This record gives sequence, structure tokens and C-alpha cells, in this order.
Amino acid sequence: MSEQAVEKESFAALLEESMGSKNNLVGQVIEGRVISVENDFALIDVGLKSEGRVLLKEFAPSGQKAELSVGDTVEVFLERMENKNGEAVLSREKARREEAWTELEKAFEKTERVNGVIFGRVKGGFTVDLQGAVAFLPGSQVDIRPVRDVTPLMGTPQPFQILKMDRSRGNIVVSRRAVLEESRAEQRTELIAGLKEGQVLNGVVKNITDYGAFIDLGGVDGLLHVTDIAWRRINHPSEALQIGQSIDVQVIRFNRETQRISLGMKQLEADPWEGVEAKYPVDVRFTGRVTNITDYGAFVELEPGVEGLVHVSEMSWTKKNVHPGKIVSTSQEVEVQVLDTDPQKRRISLGLKQTMSNPWDAFLEQHPLGSEMEGEVKNITEFGLFVGLPGEIDGMVHMSDLDWEKAGEEAIEVYNKGDMVKVKVLDIDVDKERISLGVKQLTSDPFESEMSNVTRGVVVTCTVSEITTGGIEVTISDGVKGFIRKSDLSRDRSEQRPDRFAVGEKVDAKVTSIDKSTRKISLSIKAREVEEEKKAMADYGSSDAGASLGDILGAALRSKQQEAGDQDADDQEDSKEVADEDSDDTTEEKSTPDA
Repeated sequence: MSEQAVEKESFAALLEESMGSKNNLVGQVIEGRVISVENDFALIDVGLKSEGRVLLKEFAPSGQKAELSVGDTVEVFLERMENKNGEAVLSREKARREEAWTELEKAFEKTERVNGVIFGRVKGGFTVDLQGAVAFLPGSQVDIRPVRDVTPLMGTPQPFQILKMDRSRGNIVVSRRAVLEESRAEQRTELIAGLKEGQVLNGVVKNITDYGAFIDLGGVDGLLHVTDIAWRRINHPSEALQIGQSIDVQVIRFNRETQRISLGMKQLEADPWEGVEAKYPVDVRFTGRVTNITDYGAFVELEPGVEGLVHVSEMSWTKKNVHPGKIVSTSQEVEVQVLDTDPQKRRISLGLKQTMSNPWDAFLEQHPLGSEMEGEVKNITEFGLFVGLPGEIDGMVHMSDLDWEKAGEEAIEVYNKGDMVKVKVLDIDVDKERISLGVKQLTSDPFESEMSNVTRGVVVTCTVSEITTGGIEVTISDGVKGFIRKSDLSRDRSEQRPDRFAVGEKVDAKVTSIDKSTRKISLSIKAREVEEEKKAMADYGSSDAGASLGDILGAALRSKQQEAGDQDADDQEDSKEVADEDSDDTTEEKSTPDA
């Protein structure tokens, strides 16, 4: 073999060896030198037949300017030997990623923490930049407790714990929760060891719920209940607290077994209920603000931390069955009067209607007993009428006060709701808020006028108006009726029959009883006969003197008849005299024309 042939073979081998070694560099991180920086690219020489271009932004963190100069040595990732333009395809980003993967694998083997930045949101979690390598952070691994808003955590470097790695697939799963739990475990042990009730600590509001806020005390969380935030009423913790806010709290209760910590803020302030009796004496009026309205009343804040209840019964004199929300509104300034104070139970009873004039007192002043007025029938019930009166109050006309003659059920039928009716004030009870009215009292009682001359024990002449099985009903005078029982119809038992009387027949009977409340009069023919018998015996003799009862009664009867006869004779004589006088007058009238 010639020397020339040997040289050709040696050159070919060297070339093949050289090209083969270069081809083995694809997919690896190699060093290169910056030979120029133009526009947004850096031209880098990596020892190949051609240089490669890399974007400047790949040499700087996101949002920052790359500090790169000609002659700097950098590490890049060789993707291909050349592209269609004959340039080497290089990537600084992939080089950083490869470097990061190498470092992350070492940290994963040693279970060490790695620093990263949360920069994006994906389904089920977030993406984390681990110095070039992109990792997945599940939503459950962000914090110990669920976090609604992760925005404050994004863009901030913080430690993570690698849970899984798969370089072939390029998957990395990290956890922030594991780091927090480890850190908190150390802090928790130290904090709980020296924790005691009454201790004042500084914490940060970590989370807010409807019932309170969780405060991070540095390794351990405590619950600040909504009722312990302030002495004043707070409907929701967000009214006084914000996430991330630093506050001072006091340990109220601490259970070492469950390691639950109850915190309070208001305990660090003076109790406004101390000396509340002196500040808010009974019957004194104050101005407050309505903070809450319920079905049973409204709460009024007298000062921050001190609230009183205005019960629904103390809100209005006249509006009894109205919801408190229709009388007052939330945040309304109202004047109230203190009714009762109980510092032990932290209760103050307030009254709203007491600051207004009592319409019942005003009505009594303007309309004394006996006053007459006109009002509208507001309601009709089974026991009377409710009539609207001045001052938005109602008075009641009982059925018994509607008519003197008619029964209540009959009298009330003529009235309708909305009718205007004239009434008279009968009684006013301010304490019970009742006004009694009457319609029949506008006129005099015919019973009283007719019965002015009728008293118990007198004998009156009656007219039979109705016959019943139990007796007879009689009319004494206009509108006045009485009743004679069957047993009182006669002294003789055989004559005690109602059917022997006829309607329209006149009878004489003695008044035995008068009931003005029921307007009933009881009479007795039997009592009249007995009284007449006793009088006859007293006037005409006694049965003891030898005369019989028949003789005495006969003499009394004859005497009575004689008196009646004498009276008739006198009447006839008077009539004759009147007739003679008339005759004389007539004669004179006739003789006058002749003259």
C-alpha cells in the first residue's frame, strides 16, 4: 500500500471519529462562547462547523433583562447539529432545565427542600418553576387548610418538597403543604409547651368563616369566634378582620388533649357593661341606633358593645300585630326609654312607645266620660262593635249597649263594617288600654222613665199580652212588660190556670220584684188577693169575734160596692149639672136674636 493511500485512510478515520463524536453531543448540555449580541439574539460558538443563535430572554429570569457580553462562556443544550439555514440549534432554556433536573434528582434522593415560584394555574392545581424545571403543585398541597385565593402566593420564591419525579416523562409533583406541616410541627411543639390561658399573643388572620376567623400564632392556629371579636354586635367577621391582618389576641381556653385554642380580641378592651346601671338608669331616655330586627323586637345600640332590646309590645301604642320591621329600620337613629337593666345577664329592656304620648291618656283628657262622638265601625265580633276613635285607637260597644229594647243579637244585625255610628264614652281604662262605648246611652232608658212610679209592693193594672203554659205575660205601660207565674195567678189553687185569661184582658196584680239589669218585672195576683184579705180582716173584724171569713169578706165587698155606687151617683149628678149648664147656654143663644 502506498503512503498516499495510508494517509487517505487515516484522514477518513479521523474525520469519521470527529464527526461521530460531534453527533454524540446532540441532546446534551455543552459549553459555548458568546461571539456577538445582536438585537434579541446571542450568537454562540460551541465548536461545531457553524454557530447557533439563542434568544436573549432565555438568559434572564422572566420579566428581567439579560446581562450577557461578548466572550462570556455559557452552557446551552444542543438540539440539532444544524437547521435549514446551516446553523446549530441551541437552547439555554433546555440547558437550565437539564441542570435543574440533575439538581432536583439529588434533592429528591436526599429528601431535601427545593425553592420554586408558583407562576401559573392549571386544572387541579398550579405550575411551579423550580429553577428551570416545571413542576405540578396539586390544589390540596398548597396549604394545610383549603385556600380560596392563591394570588398572594404567586410570584413569591418559597420552599417545596418533591413528592414524585419521572425524568423520562418530564413529570415532577411538589408540595408546599409538607413543608408547612414540618415547620409548623416544630413551632407547634415549642409554642404549646409554654401556652397558658390569659396569655396575649400576636397572630395573623389566616382564614375567615361565617362563625369566626382562624389566627396563625406561629406554627399553630387558634379560633377567634365572631362573638369574641368585639363587644359590639358583629354580623360577620369580615366586618372587622381581613386575611393577612396582624392582630393581638388573648388565649381564652386551651385544651391540651385536643390542642384546640380559643382566642379573643374584646377581652383586651374594657368591658362596656361595667357600671351600666349608673350610665343607663331606668325611665331615662337615650338615643341609639337600630342594629338588628327580629320577629320579637329590635336591638338598639346605646354605645359600642352595649345593646338593648325593644320588645315588639313596647314599640307602638296602637300597632299591636305588626312586624317590627314595619315600624323601624336597620341603622335608624331612635329615641328609647330604659325600662329595666340586668348587668348580670347583660340585658337592657328598652321602650320606644314610652317616648311618645299615650293616646289613651290624651283621649281621656280630650274626651271625658259621657262625651259623645262619631266613629267608623272597624270590626264586628260576636260580642260587639269596634269603633275607630281619634288617636288611631279603637273603642268597643258591647252588644248589651246597642239598644234598650232589642236583644244584642238582633240589634247588631243592623250594623255593617264601615258604617259611621254615634257613640257615648262609658268607661276608659288607661292601664288595660280599653274604652267602653255605648249607643243606647245616647237616649234615656224608657224602662226607667216608665217605672218611675212603679215600685215593689204596689198594685198596678196590667193588660194581658201573651198566654203561656208557665203563666201570663202582661204589659204594665208602654214598653214595660211583666210576667205572672202560674202559681201566682190566684190564691185558689183551682183558679191557677193561664187559659182562664184572654189577651187584652185587664188584671190587677202586685209588683213582687224588679230586676233593672235584666229589665224583668215579676207580678202576682195571689199576693194582691192575700193583701186585700188581710186588709179586710183588719178593717171589718176578726174571725176571733165570732164572724166568719165569708161574713167579713162579704161586708168588705158590700162596702166596696157601696163606695162604687156612691161614686157613680156623684158622677151622674156632675153630668146632670153640666147638661143643665149647656141647656141654659143654648136658651140664651136662641133669645139673643129676638132682642
